[in-house]
Amino acid sequence: MADIMIRKRKRMRVKEVKALSREMEEIFGTPVFTEDDAVDMAESAGFSLIFVGGDILGLVADGKPFLTIRGVMKYKPEKRYVTVDMGAVPFVANGADIMGPGIVESDPEIKEGDLVWIRDIKNRAPLAVGIALRPAGEMVSKEPGKAIKTIHFVGDKLWKTGE
Repeated sequence: MADIMIRKRKRMRVKEVKALSREMEEIFGTPVFTEDDAVDMAESAGFSLIFVGGDILGLVADGKPFLTIRGVMKYKPEKRYVTVDMGAVPFVANGADIMGPGIVESDPEIKEGDLVWIRDIKNRAPLAVGIALRPAGEMVSKEPGKAIKTIHFVGDKLWKTGE
C-alpha cells in the first residue's frame, strides 16, 4: 500500500450519498454509486477522497466531485473525456500536464476549469484526471501550450493505494 495520508474518514448519510450520486451522474452521463452503497468521505493532501465499499473511486477537488482513474474504469463514463495520441501516453502516465498538440478529441461540453479524464486513442483506457485550462473547442485546435493540468495519474500514490 502506498504512503498516502488519509484523515477524518467518515460514513456519509443516505441523503448526502443520493445528492452526490445525482451530481456525479449529471457530470458523467452514466449512473455511479447508489444510496445503497457504503460511501465514505475522507481528507487527503490536495483533495478529499470518496470511498465506495472500501475502494477510492472518487475525489473532490476545489469543491467539485469527480471519479478517480479506478472510478472511471468501473463506471465507464460517457462525458468529460479528453483523448490523446499515443505519443503523449508515456508522458501522461508519468504525471505530465497535457499539451495542446497531443489532444485529438474531447467532449464538446468541456469548459475551462472543468475536471476531465484523459484516455489514449488506441485502447480508450483512462490515464489521468486533470483540470481543463481551455474549453473543448480550443483543446482540439492543437494550439501549443498546456491544455490540462494533471492532478491524478496512473502510477501516483492515489493509484497505488488501490493496489
